[in-house]
Amino acid sequence: MTCKTPLIYFVFAITILSCNPDKKVRQQKQPAKKVSVCAAQDMPSRAKTIATANVSTIITGTDKVKMCYIKGGTFDMGTTSSPDAMPIHRVTLDDFYMDEHEVTNAQFTRFVKSTGYQTIAERPLNAKDYPGVPPEKLKPGSAVFTPPKKTKGLQNYLQWWQYVIGANWKHPNGPDDTIKGNDNDPVVHISYEDAAAYAKWAGKRLPTEAEWEFAARGKLTNSKYYWGQELKPQNKWQANIYQGNFPVSNTAEDGFIGVAPIKSFPANAYGLYDMDGNVWEWCADYYRPDYYASSPLKNPQGPSDSYDPEELQLVKRVQRGASFLCNPQYCERYIAGSRGKGEVGSASNNLGFRCVSTKKP
Repeated sequence: MTCKTPLIYFVFAITILSCNPDKKVRQQKQPAKKVSVCAAQDMPSRAKTIATANVSTIITGTDKVKMCYIKGGTFDMGTTSSPDAMPIHRVTLDDFYMDEHEVTNAQFTRFVKSTGYQTIAERPLNAKDYPGVPPEKLKPGSAVFTPPKKTKGLQNYLQWWQYVIGANWKHPNGPDDTIKGNDNDPVVHISYEDAAAYAKWAGKRLPTEAEWEFAARGKLTNSKYYWGQELKPQNKWQANIYQGNFPVSNTAEDGFIGVAPIKSFPANAYGLYDMDGNVWEWCADYYRPDYYASSPLKNPQGPSDSYDPEELQLVKRVQRGASFLCNPQYCERYIAGSRGKGEVGSASNNLGFRCVSTKKP
């Protein structure tokens, strides 16, 4: 099965059922299969309606994190393990630099103190955008993984995701939780807009998914996982993923139930940490499951629009790397070449990012 990144609008499911007016969704070349077009009044996405921060006004700063040099080259991108990651195709990339680890709580704290930036999960919701939802529910928050005692199959992911009022990057599991003492944990509850704002401030950018996969492969070719052919070489876990009976019982064989501090697992050949597991990471590309069939050979930047046949009204970007919740039962997106996707205004406690730069830092 594939895993789905939770969308904040789940808690308001009865209100956000119409199409997104974003032209990048509407004016698109869709696959041959016909899909119905929503004729109801358009409802803007959460990101579009409540965004209050203008990324272009953010002052330049620096996160002072080590960046690893990735010498360009040609590789086979994709995997046959996921329908949306086919066909496997050749890609050639120029040189670039990538953060050696996921952006941490300490880094994001410096960014917020420098700019006053407020993440989407912290911003107020406009009642006009959620007709029929009780006012007491229209409070800032985000999606938090909440293990149920039991499940009825694995088709409905709302069984283990809850919209938690007060959950955000400073309070990963809710208002009573804090990041104090966890400076080296990857920052979470980060939407695409939040990640892009940070990257701009740091004088960097978000990686293309081609850059992300090339770096994650760490000079290995045709390996099933980013670290090699075996899930547990020499009986050692190589990434922070889920062990046990998902989603009710995590045995934490790898040492962690939730996020792990950066550098808890071995680096790859480029010196990069946590390119698999821990938290999903945003990429710059719009998401389309059919993009690989027409992807250019040289430095692909992703499609010009977003298209997800499962949720036509939502604008989505690619996510890569899987998270501490991925497992053989429900989500094996830690397999090399696998893709993830997420609505640009949504976040969760297993979603973060890292940056890249074309210029030498």
